[in-house]
Amino acid sequence: MSKHANPNWWQEAIIYQVYPRSYLDTNGDGVGDLAGITDRLDYIAKLGVDIVWISPFFKSPMKDFGYDVSDYCDVDPLFGNLADFDKLIAKAHSLGVKIMIDQVMSHCSEDHPWFKESRSSRDNPKADWFVWADPLPDGNPPNNWLSVFGGSSWQWDSRRKQYYMHNFLVSQPDLNFHNPEVQQAMLDSLRFWLERGVDGVRMDACNFHFHDRQLRSNPPALVRDTATVTDVNPYGMQAHIHDKSQPENVAFLQRLRVLLDEFGAVAIGEVGADDALAVMAEYTAGGDKLHMAYSFNLLNEICTARHIRKQVEDFKARVKDGWASWSVGNHDVPRVTTRWGKNHNPAAFGKLVLAMQLSLKGTPCLYQGDELAFTEAEVPYELIQDPYGITFWPEFKGRDGCRTPIAWTNGENGGFTAGKPWLPVAEEHKAVAASLQEGDADSPLNFARRMIAWRRTMPQLTRGDIVFYEAPEPVLAFRRELPGERSVIAIFNLGKEAVNFTLPAAKGAQKLEQPGLPGEVVDGEVRLPAYGAWFGYAA
Repeated sequence: MSKHANPNWWQEAIIYQVYPRSYLDTNGDGVGDLAGITDRLDYIAKLGVDIVWISPFFKSPMKDFGYDVSDYCDVDPLFGNLADFDKLIAKAHSLGVKIMIDQVMSHCSEDHPWFKESRSSRDNPKADWFVWADPLPDGNPPNNWLSVFGGSSWQWDSRRKQYYMHNFLVSQPDLNFHNPEVQQAMLDSLRFWLERGVDGVRMDACNFHFHDRQLRSNPPALVRDTATVTDVNPYGMQAHIHDKSQPENVAFLQRLRVLLDEFGAVAIGEVGADDALAVMAEYTAGGDKLHMAYSFNLLNEICTARHIRKQVEDFKARVKDGWASWSVGNHDVPRVTTRWGKNHNPAAFGKLVLAMQLSLKGTPCLYQGDELAFTEAEVPYELIQDPYGITFWPEFKGRDGCRTPIAWTNGENGGFTAGKPWLPVAEEHKAVAASLQEGDADSPLNFARRMIAWRRTMPQLTRGDIVFYEAPEPVLAFRRELPGERSVIAIFNLGKEAVNFTLPAAKGAQKLEQPGLPGEVVDGEVRLPAYGAWFGYAA
């Protein structure tokens, strides 16, 4: 039975992602922990978000920093224990905040007992729990599939004298979802956390669960995918029609939804695909699979009004009853103030992008530090931790720059730890630390709080339809329509130069008092300074 009076509460919610290694360290070992998240839940609640998505904290050898799970039903000692998690849940719920965990189902760690048993022989009880294949006659892998993290997605195993599949690191073998026992084991592990009070699940790499049984090679890509991977990665040179996004996944997601509905919990899926919008549409349509999904299409290097508009309009056109989550930052990509804003006035640009993200139709997903308008940190090669970055250095520096610890103060280690932080705390982050922003009414942090609170008073922005206006680059303009409410016009200048243009729809519109972005409309002429915005009721 649902715990929520409004069954679609998640459509009006805001998600806030916490990367636990980098949030707050309470025991001085240099790595953030569950107790640190609990300690900062008041800060999160004051921000005004509804759901906290916590990246993996399960037992792991940490070769991919928790995304290589060795025990799905326990907390890694690095982060604490189950009692610490229960305290986190209890405090979050007392503050009216829901907790979403990160489930990595497509693969696990080579240290997981399941894989250790599977690789021991070809006839053990878990022999078919992973994707094994014989070599070609010349000893090569069975096909041309590539790993997202570089090289072949097949690794030779001397025990079974076979190759096993890994879509990511060699140490992350892929589970065989064609085996019903694997599906059930994954659902059982999720039930373990739902019974502890978890309110939702973020499905990591949710279109990677199944592979083509015939192991057919992928053809070359007609259009290279540069949204999911960097252009120095050959992974984008294939059309990934056989190694992921298989039709069998739909039935599994339906089984997942039945379990979630039993607890009134929600799911958001991460979709990395050649045609991500099509997969998002397929996985969220019908109300019987994922509640919502997000892609990498707003997590790439392209920052144009035309691009943003196309993503939203294409999703709307391709799925009538599904739901999107729009994310412009997370633990896998450079911070948006650097990636899109090029470090030009990050405070102003961060405010503008947050306001835009909160105004699109869909559930916003914010990344820790974006409310502080943090820029991408520079991590020197000798301190890089991310195996993805080590492989493709220097053209691609990996994901450490967005994963550096939060600067809570401008003191030593930014108040993150009393020890040596696992990644250095950026000096530029300490200069705009959370404690400094608290006392500045015009800071990105206080703007974020006001903007989130204001959004709650505007049902058009949480439930309304979206219709775009023609506007010159770099301006994004649209209206949000909700039956029984006045339509709201929203206009954003994504550029670093002032823009003046005429928008007939804005003539006679009544300005809305929003949380503080500069801009005005005079008789239909829109006047926006750099990173300015304007909201108004349509005439």
